[in-house]
Amino acid sequence: MLRRTVLAAALLGVVAACARPRSGDLRIMVPNAPGSGYDITARTIATALDNSGIRRGVEVFNLPGGQGAVGLQRLVYERGNGTLMMLMGLGLVGAQLEAGLPEITPIARLISEPEILVVTPDSPLRTIDDLVAAWQRDPDNTAVGGGSARGGPDHLAPMLIARAIGVEPKRVNYQQYDGGGALLAAILSRQVTFAVSSVGEWAGQIDKGQLRVLAVTGDERITGVRAPTLRQAGVDVVFANWRGLVAPPGLSTHDSSALADLTERLRGSADWREAIAGHRWSDAYLAGPGFGSFLRGELTRVSQVLGDLGLGVPSN
Repeated sequence: MLRRTVLAAALLGVVAACARPRSGDLRIMVPNAPGSGYDITARTIATALDNSGIRRGVEVFNLPGGQGAVGLQRLVYERGNGTLMMLMGLGLVGAQLEAGLPEITPIARLISEPEILVVTPDSPLRTIDDLVAAWQRDPDNTAVGGGSARGGPDHLAPMLIARAIGVEPKRVNYQQYDGGGALLAAILSRQVTFAVSSVGEWAGQIDKGQLRVLAVTGDERITGVRAPTLRQAGVDVVFANWRGLVAPPGLSTHDSSALADLTERLRGSADWREAIAGHRWSDAYLAGPGFGSFLRGELTRVSQVLGDLGLGVPSN
């Protein structure tokens, strides 16, 4: 037993040493799988920082698990580490409602984007009206796929839509997948009737005709996407996702200011503006304490929405 304990401790030491970056290196953690919206956003940030010369060699790494809880716990464990940030968004807020987000350091909200409702090109559902009729007729057998846990954007959007068209949210057949990559495989293999995700995750598949968009959840149409907004289709729902960067708790004033300056310079760069346009994102920059207040407000808002829908508070 003693030998096993010593061996385990040694292995943990090696893992910890390997996980630590060299002094001064900046890393961005993604708390879910590769191919997700978080992952795409984080890698886009790193590329824009590099191409613009603001910060070269930023490493992006994935630490999935527990609907984002594993990544969040790692961030808290890295207390005082000014060389680490984590990409987060509405999905992580929803997953952490019960415990509440720890006292992480808010850096900046960067983007917002609407959700989209998609089907395969050969789906019999040709329009959003077709989907509404099928869903109202047989909600139990109208499976909707999403890459979010309960309380995340891919979950909240169809619940709000269901309520708006007279389908009881508790009857929604929501199928959760681990991020956009797994969800894409599910919709292409027809495991679900339709899928809900952010437009940036599947822009390539949409442009190539591999997916057909029935509607978008924002208040305006998306350039290059031939689909109405939900309100234009008579469904009274407007909904958007957001993403931003947070850092470990307990940062020094110097480190906190350095990360804030980094994101502000990123936002002002031509490379970032080009990336936002390419992914069909919207600039939603909100930094520092303002972002912290926004996060606290999101915890309250998502909890209230779930309560209003009769779905309760999600558990971890």
